[in-house]
Amino acid sequence: MEEPQVKLHGFWASPYVCKVIWALQLKNIKYEYIEENLSNKSPSLLLYNPVYKKVPVLVHGDKSVAESDVILQYIEETWSDRQTALLSSDPYERAMTRFWLNFGQQKGLTFFAFFLSSNENIEETTKQVVETLKTIQDQALGDKKFFGGDKIGLVDLSFGWLAHWFEPIQEVVGVQVLEPNTLPKLHQWIINFKQEPLINENLPDSKALLAHYERFKKRFTSLENI
Repeated sequence: MEEPQVKLHGFWASPYVCKVIWALQLKNIKYEYIEENLSNKSPSLLLYNPVYKKVPVLVHGDKSVAESDVILQYIEETWSDRQTALLSSDPYERAMTRFWLNFGQQKGLTFFAFFLSSNENIEETTKQVVETLKTIQDQALGDKKFFGGDKIGLVDLSFGWLAHWFEPIQEVVGVQVLEPNTLPKLHQWIINFKQEPLINENLPDSKALLAHYERFKKRFTSLENI
């Protein structure tokens, strides 16, 4: 029986899309990538994600799955027979994985507030981001090579945006917080993570990403001033 076709609707600069790409690549799953114009979303995207109307959306045969961390878990559970396991079989480890995925989702607004910082609130938003990063380093990562241990797992993919997207965000804000002397273990994890070929080969261009974030913040700031 022929396997259902897999399609991924995405946007090149989205870290949420990229972590789904990493999962598909690590699991060696063949898929078709469909780049979306977020200013003029395709009828297919609106059909497959009628609730949020945003990327990423994974289409598997006649089924569609939205929200990046939900997609990661769907990929792992659907293709659990593949050689690369992204989620432990141990119930406690699985629970801890879901805990940290949820933690990352809850802290998304903390990083977004940092990105949109102004002179009036930069000190407070920076403090909150540093506290969040220290929690991720000390409580989730610890002394491990990856969040899942010796191999990349779902938590690594979910926090993977810190390894590539956070640098241009810091550059736009004008504040460097993720430094080797302040967050050494997390900094080393970034090195380890980006050394993995399938991760490094599927990263957007750094200069293009920086330009994208500069445009985004400028546009957002101009709307605030209307």
